[in-house]
Amino acid sequence: MNGINFYEGRVCLNCLTNSIENAKAIIEATQTHVVVGILSSNYPDIESAVKDMKKYQEAVDNNISVGLGAGNPNQWKAVAEISGQIKPKHINQTFTAGGYTRAKAGDEPFMNSMVSPCGKVGYVKISTGPFSKEQNPAIVPVETAIAMAKELGANSLKYFPMGGLKTIEEFKAVANACAENEFNLEPTGGIDLDNFKEILSIALNAGVKKIIPHVYSSIIDKETGATRIEDIKVLYKIIQEIVQ
Repeated sequence: MNGINFYEGRVCLNCLTNSIENAKAIIEATQTHVVVGILSSNYPDIESAVKDMKKYQEAVDNNISVGLGAGNPNQWKAVAEISGQIKPKHINQTFTAGGYTRAKAGDEPFMNSMVSPCGKVGYVKISTGPFSKEQNPAIVPVETAIAMAKELGANSLKYFPMGGLKTIEEFKAVANACAENEFNLEPTGGIDLDNFKEILSIALNAGVKKIIPHVYSSIIDKETGATRIEDIKVLYKIIQEIVQ
């Protein structure tokens, strides 16, 4: 789907990179079952982001994911404009900006729609845009969020911030709803080597067709800023062990 290489058709990692060398190593360690995240917030303007991201595209066969940067909704337009110019394989976007971004980027990129835990099982917060997040939260049933995300042109729900296992009961309901409504899922926030297997297993066992777990800061070397390849290998081994 959309050019992304899912392991056994079901799982693709999403991990950050800070250099083309690191990106290539991540791709190799996962046998291309990954999209490497490049954050729009790391650039001063769209032009410089496009110029740099094109270098990554060429180096890793476009296996890149254009990111907001810690779910920063103020980056929604930058993500849309960048994606419209470079057509990455994967796009991260707020719930409210999905339609604009799909119109800019075309049909091919795999785009998520960011929703958040709300403290109520079976419901999610969809007010994840720069203005809506400042208002009273818009909380809707997961099934409604999925239907709306589909109408906006999204391919999946990005569930963020999970806080690792802190919102696990809510996550189970989201996974079940995605499976029942034939929608894809991207668990994000606080995922590490210790909880990765449990989180991924929940989505797999629920029957979600395609899952893109985001594993970010927990596997980044604090001194170099690069994603640790040894940790990527551990994550990929877990995927190989549990994907049926």
